Amino acid sequence: MSTGNARGVLLLSHVGFSFMEDLVGTVAARGLECYVLSSLPEPQHQRSRPAALADLATDVHVTAGHVLTPRDVEEHLDRLRATGADVRCCLTVWEGYRHLMALANARLGVPDLDEKQVLELRDKLTLRNRLADAGLSRGRASALTPETLAERRSDGGRHFVKPVSGIASFGTFRLTADTTWADLERIAAEARSDTVYSSVFTTRPGPGTTGQDPLSDPATSPETYRDPERYTDQGVTPGVEFLVEDYVQGREFSFEVVVVDGEPHVVAVHEKCEVTETADTVLEDACVSPPTSLSRDETAAGMRWVGDVLDVLDLAWGCFHVEARHSASGWDLIEVNPRVGGSLISPSVAALTGGPGLLDLWLDSLLTARRPTGFRTELKRLSYTADGSPQGRHATFFRVFFADPGTIREVGLNDDLPLPPVLSHILLKPGDVVPRSAREVFLGQVLWSMERADREEILPGLVPASERAIEIVYEKEHG
Repeated sequence: MSTGNARGVLLLSHVGFSFMEDLVGTVAARGLECYVLSSLPEPQHQRSRPAALADLATDVHVTAGHVLTPRDVEEHLDRLRATGADVRCCLTVWEGYRHLMALANARLGVPDLDEKQVLELRDKLTLRNRLADAGLSRGRASALTPETLAERRSDGGRHFVKPVSGIASFGTFRLTADTTWADLERIAAEARSDTVYSSVFTTRPGPGTTGQDPLSDPATSPETYRDPERYTDQGVTPGVEFLVEDYVQGREFSFEVVVVDGEPHVVAVHEKCEVTETADTVLEDACVSPPTSLSRDETAAGMRWVGDVLDVLDLAWGCFHVEARHSASGWDLIEVNPRVGGSLISPSVAALTGGPGLLDLWLDSLLTARRPTGFRTELKRLSYTADGSPQGRHATFFRVFFADPGTIREVGLNDDLPLPPVLSHILLKPGDVVPRSAREVFLGQVLWSMERADREEILPGLVPASERAIEIVYEKEHG
């Protein structure tokens, strides 16, 4: 490990993963050292993953538990300081550690969200009702119990179910007349049994929550697959609590926002042009940016609405992936994520700007937070203007692929496409066994970039062709 006032960035890794290769590359490109603090990997990765991280970073420390704690972070900062390291900031893309990142940045004197704000954002029940009280959401939410489940199933309205404190789309689905309490018990058991994800599904006592787990059956469904692209609170009561909320109408979008000293900058807007709602989850299949179905005025209205949401929540610093829906009634919230978006959101931003991705911008916002003037000027140059216009000349389209249950025999990228992709990831390999799961099992993802002026000509052929960009064959199951 380097000493003598070496400058670097502390990266928090969950079980050895959490975009570490991308994070290390982003930090190293700025001439800074990387200090990785990771929780203990799963058994199958405990030999290989720390060694891989050691090849990437200046310093790697792996804890004895599968979940990082505030004490782990504080003790590691003390350790780094004792060696003479000059830690400029802390960064993580694992949402379950976002409050620990806030803790570290507070210790380092770096402007950021505070821990309480992060935990409040992850309490989706309280957040929904807080925004409804402020006139920024037309829906409301309630804790899901056997009683509220029966009421909502029979009231004739449209409702949505999600974990109060969850991640990605695990356990999020539209409520139907066929939804039973046993369905929720099954999903909760699967969440608790997952080494990687279980700590993210804890609930925090607060308004509208009990802090108790209404679904307390023992875990019964071991899970072996993790989403490596997406993301424990300490001092909380373990458990999985669900909410039921009024269904949000409209087409789905995400705003990629960097906030510096109270000033939000919308770097990109992605339209989720294909969304599949299954019995247990919501699969976000494909995104295009800039949006194709929004007018400039509608985009501008969305940006003003996002600004109002951030203002009400007093979110003056940070990077946010704000998911929303737009209908004839206006804009409404899905959720506010205090991090970069998952999947190919950050590379898509890089293709749109012709330079920095969202991860770059988030890191730079932290490194310059004490003196943000120059960075803010550059950020403004890259972001949408107040009238809803993007400033770049590029457009992007990406598709995410999900695996079906079964054993994979063959998988690969299709090279017979109308436009070559600029980036592709295939996350599974022949021989992998995909289990049945209450959350998505990622197969891969592919990103295309084009001139915005050519998009109307390219997209009609690319969108249907992209469905076969990754080709997969499963083994025949024998009864």
